Amino acid sequence: MSGEFDQLVAEFERFQSSIRNVDDRFAGVGAMRQGLTELRARASSPDGGVTVVTGPGGAVLDVEFTDAALAKGPKALSAVLLTTLREAVGEAARRQAVLVEEHLGDNLGLVDQVLETQAVVFGTTVEEMRSKLAEGTPAPPAPAEDFSEERVLRQADAPQPPQVPPAAGSAGDTFLRTLFDEED
Repeated sequence: MSGEFDQLVAEFERFQSSIRNVDDRFAGVGAMRQGLTELRARASSPDGGVTVVTGPGGAVLDVEFTDAALAKGPKALSAVLLTTLREAVGEAARRQAVLVEEHLGDNLGLVDQVLETQAVVFGTTVEEMRSKLAEGTPAPPAPAEDFSEERVLRQADAPQPPQVPPAAGSAGDTFLRTLFDEED
């Protein structure tokens, strides 16, 4: 009986540890959400005549033109505006991917997926897009604890306690033994 009780206590402690881990991970989601809300990306045309500011999801927040840009005429202004707009939206997407990956772990490969997609869309290389990421992304604040190697709901590759063969008992005993089994 004492062995069964010890096993149940150990399973309950493992369950509580998993709950604390989930709580810690979801605490980071609030920080991620705040970072996404505050996200801003700015891109300017090479001559500085057009500036576009975007926010989360690539939402256009501001567009600025200089008198020199307006004097170029509608077709030239339109071309410069579209190019600058694409750069600002691309920068916002890269920053979003970095924020999400910082808080949910790099096992998602999200930044790489965004860089690969943008390389195709912009007709350039992943390395070129990665250099833009390094230039345009401010240094992130150091996280309090690194959860990048862990899953959201359970630890990655956590050693499993040895399974004790089930002793003969009631259905209630079987239920309690499997209640905290993480494989289900």
